[in-house]
Amino acid sequence: MTTNQATSTAAGAVTAARSAPDARATVVLPGMPFPLGATPGEHAGIAGTNFAIASSVAGSVTLCLFDAAGAETQIPLADDDADVWHAFVPGVGPGQAYGYRVGGPWDPARGLRCNPAKLLLDPYAKAVSGTVTFGPEVLGQDVTHPAEPSSLDSAGHVPRSLVVDPAFGWRDDKRPWHRYSDTVLYEIHVKGFTMRHPDIPPALRGTYAGLGHQAAVAHLRDLGVTTVELLPVHQNVPEAFLIQRGLTNYWGYNTIGFFAPHNGYSAAILAGRPGGQVAEFQAMVDALHQAGLEVILDVVFNHTAEAGPDGPTLCFRGLDNLAYYRTVPGDPGTYIDTTGCGNSLNAGDPIMLQLMMDSLRYWLTEMHADGFRFDLAPTLARQEGGYSKVSAFLDMCSQDPVVCRAKLVAEPWDVGQMDSYDLGRFPPLWREWNGKYRDTMRNFWRSHPVGLGEFATRFAGSSDLYATAGRRPTASLNLITVHDGFTLADLVSYDDKHNEANGEDNRDGTMSSLR
Repeated sequence: MTTNQATSTAAGAVTAARSAPDARATVVLPGMPFPLGATPGEHAGIAGTNFAIASSVAGSVTLCLFDAAGAETQIPLADDDADVWHAFVPGVGPGQAYGYRVGGPWDPARGLRCNPAKLLLDPYAKAVSGTVTFGPEVLGQDVTHPAEPSSLDSAGHVPRSLVVDPAFGWRDDKRPWHRYSDTVLYEIHVKGFTMRHPDIPPALRGTYAGLGHQAAVAHLRDLGVTTVELLPVHQNVPEAFLIQRGLTNYWGYNTIGFFAPHNGYSAAILAGRPGGQVAEFQAMVDALHQAGLEVILDVVFNHTAEAGPDGPTLCFRGLDNLAYYRTVPGDPGTYIDTTGCGNSLNAGDPIMLQLMMDSLRYWLTEMHADGFRFDLAPTLARQEGGYSKVSAFLDMCSQDPVVCRAKLVAEPWDVGQMDSYDLGRFPPLWREWNGKYRDTMRNFWRSHPVGLGEFATRFAGSSDLYATAGRRPTASLNLITVHDGFTLADLVSYDDKHNEANGEDNRDGTMSSLR
């Protein structure tokens, strides 16, 4: 199929997509290309919302507004400035549900996957309503003929973006800041931790409000920790194969929205207030700050929930596939996968790089996070294939006047090339999960053979990893136990892991008794 033929086929798909409710006449003003996302406010004295979305390959972009009954109003965006499509829509404010349909070339072999039959989330959505119902409707390609675009409308099977005003009455005028040498991190799963705390009211268990409750805060204070590190709270969806098995992705490492608090952890959503997860998350952070506790977010900038080429089209793939995902040089239809999850984000592309930096600044300034732990961090520094400490992403973090002041922690391994374990190789600004410290200390506790020199080196700050590069011992984050491995109780109770309950026949992860 040629590009022209592919473009024509995709254009035909939009006809099917528009066979939904007739679009009513809507007055639209040109708007502004900045900031990206949906921004409520005024334009020329008129109240409404500015919509802006970036795509370097789109031939057309349609804004889709949804009412409470699910009826869709389609508004073609006429203005395209430097690959940013935008419009100001009067009368639209916080709470409005929306999405996008993007027309353009369909040629998977060339990495081009525009299909206007697919309703897409806004990459900059501050809140998301609903979740994904997996089926052929959410696939960009036709199930029978994968080289052709699917004509099935996905609107009834995918979540909606929500317009949100993130303004909040903060009390943390003086936010806590603990020196690295005094920092004690405590990793928390928002739902798991609050579901099992007996003093948190039942209606708040499993939610941000539960973690901000005085009982949870008092418990954390009693532990003596200085900082809570939240396992992924960006909007995420479970993988399709897990749903088919009656399971879910408990940990949340399958992101689809890098600006939106995950709606599954919101008491406001449970109470029927879509969009309320934003203020609820802010109130949780505020309560933790009032208790002197820092808040660090575990972010997954290495891949998204769209998986491999055969995965669902929910957002990035249908918007600008080559801008958001790394592909094999000379074979743009094939994804580079250094994550084990089907795709790797393209941190070398200006559109993706801007999204990452905008997301970090948003969580620091609007949501008052204090820092980030980056999952599979070397993937973000593989701009040209191999890990590089002078890659664009690491360089931008060092230069950005907001991000460079935050606590930045790298998980220094991924599933890339031979050099995929990059412990000790990050720039001076960064701290790193020190897996060698973990293994040495755990072996010592279990009375396994540990050389005195090895123990002393790890205990004193791993100078072999950091001193030669002029970094201080505080570059090492001396972890003992985290989510991916044995708990401390299991470590001294079992010779091998026992994880049969998740349906993987105990084959998932490593068999090492250390992890």
